[in-house]
Amino acid sequence: MKMLFKLQTLKSLSSLKFHHRVFHEHPRLLASDVYSQYESVRRGEQEIPKYFNFASDVLDKWSEIEKAGKKPSNPAYWWVDGKGEEVKWSFEELGFLSRKVANALTKVCGIQKGDRIVVVLPRVPEWWLVNVACMRTGIVLTPGISQLTAKDILYRLQASKATCIITSDTLAPAVDSVASECQFLKNKLIVSKGSREGWLNFTDLYKNQSDDHSCVKTSIQDPMCIFFTSGTTGSPKMAEHSHGSLGFRPLLSERYWMNLTPSDMIWNTADTGWIVTSVTSLFDPWVFGSCIFIHHLPQIESSTILNTLCRYPVNTLFGAPTLFRMLVQNDFSGYKFMNLKHCVSGGEAVNPEVMEQWRSKTGLDIHEIYGQTETGIICCVSKGMKVKPGSMGKAASSYDVQIIDKNANILPPGQEGEIAVRIKPIRPLGFFSKYVDNPEKTAASERGDFYLTGDRGTVDEDGYFWFIGRDDDIINSAGYRIGPFEVESALIEHPAVAETAVVSSPDPLRGEIVKAFVVLSSDFTCDDLESLACELQEHVKKTTAPYKYPRKVEFVQQLPKTVTGKIKRNELRDKEWKRV
Repeated sequence: MKMLFKLQTLKSLSSLKFHHRVFHEHPRLLASDVYSQYESVRRGEQEIPKYFNFASDVLDKWSEIEKAGKKPSNPAYWWVDGKGEEVKWSFEELGFLSRKVANALTKVCGIQKGDRIVVVLPRVPEWWLVNVACMRTGIVLTPGISQLTAKDILYRLQASKATCIITSDTLAPAVDSVASECQFLKNKLIVSKGSREGWLNFTDLYKNQSDDHSCVKTSIQDPMCIFFTSGTTGSPKMAEHSHGSLGFRPLLSERYWMNLTPSDMIWNTADTGWIVTSVTSLFDPWVFGSCIFIHHLPQIESSTILNTLCRYPVNTLFGAPTLFRMLVQNDFSGYKFMNLKHCVSGGEAVNPEVMEQWRSKTGLDIHEIYGQTETGIICCVSKGMKVKPGSMGKAASSYDVQIIDKNANILPPGQEGEIAVRIKPIRPLGFFSKYVDNPEKTAASERGDFYLTGDRGTVDEDGYFWFIGRDDDIINSAGYRIGPFEVESALIEHPAVAETAVVSSPDPLRGEIVKAFVVLSSDFTCDDLESLACELQEHVKKTTAPYKYPRKVEFVQQLPKTVTGKIKRNELRDKEWKRV
């Protein structure tokens, strides 16, 4: 497949008149706001720039506005650990520190523009510094969730050909256990208060560097980030995003899906390994000069979330439906959210009853968004839109979203089909560039003029989209996308397992969970299947990321298969969801 976003495509994009919904200036919006400076591009009166860098063209511009006294005094970044420690940065401080990190990566570690690094960190300030430093240097960042195992890390380092990994002291031993198998790995940086043999201490390294750094020139189609995304078969794919799809996209998007201004503060509770954190806790808020609030959250606990919302001036809360399902089970009489005005959820559908409970307890609606690693946000319920419980809203302003059939024909309202986004003749700027080193998968994601989401749904007469289910076997548990192949591969390593199939199973809290159907080896005997199930669960936790383990295990004599021997996961899934 031809490389996407070549110059010819760029020229087509530049000449395209973007038909966004009419933009109305927010009453609290500053005239010198960075977002406002691109109004002519949004209106199609000016071409999309060929070169763009989020650090120099957005963050440094906010720093200038800040120094000129034209921005509210709230910080750009505010981090708390729940134990009394806090970090606050202005845009100027963010620039100062990130330039130091940029010099550490390039001058000390020798990492250059286009090189890839893997970053696996929890919700700590260093994650944001590395992100901005990579923008400044043109280094391609590959984030990973903090629950990765040694096997997961090995695959990511080998597949990405990363020359550097930055992680915490928790995961450093796992990295050391596989580092000898990673031929491209040259640098290991640890975020820790202590030291470790063979590692460079991240903080000591960057603090000794100069803050004098010139941002590299990056074109809008240059690679910026690579996200690993699970599939139904095979290992996770590498979805590549560009400086345009991540950095410039929010400048073309409408303001109201998060309803942010320079006076606001947003808190997203997602793990740093997911694209939703890059979108909601980095690019989109900082385009508007908003403050990004982060709680370390070693564990997601209701009391911590509710107390934090009472104590800190958070205006916008973003969380997976699991978070809201967990919170509404609490008594809110002792909590007062003086600042909370806007709530957003994504990753899976929010149950209508949860929406109603949240509204009754807080007086606020939950605004749903829908998107994917490859696409960013496809649909949303923007501020001011009517909330239809169960709907994921209307198409995002720059996307043409349709329900299509197997022949890529557009279906009428009310008819079920596949949710798809038009990508021809112009590929939307927010889209991923490709699956790295996998042109077959890239091509397979398209049908006719459309990109296939792999999800099924309907659209109503008002243009609201309704999610029905996955068109493949991906399991979406509490917002975590889990490929059955990864879990099955872990289970099959156990000597007791001859064959297995993994599907989703309904769960009142997580939406759906992982269930494994297991056929035991013929030479294996067991009198205590309950203990064996626990043993298999622990085995999976040790073999792959713990969140992927099967919370349900059922032992069966055989698995349903097609005449060609393929396991009928859909039959097992339908039975589990009682859809037979």
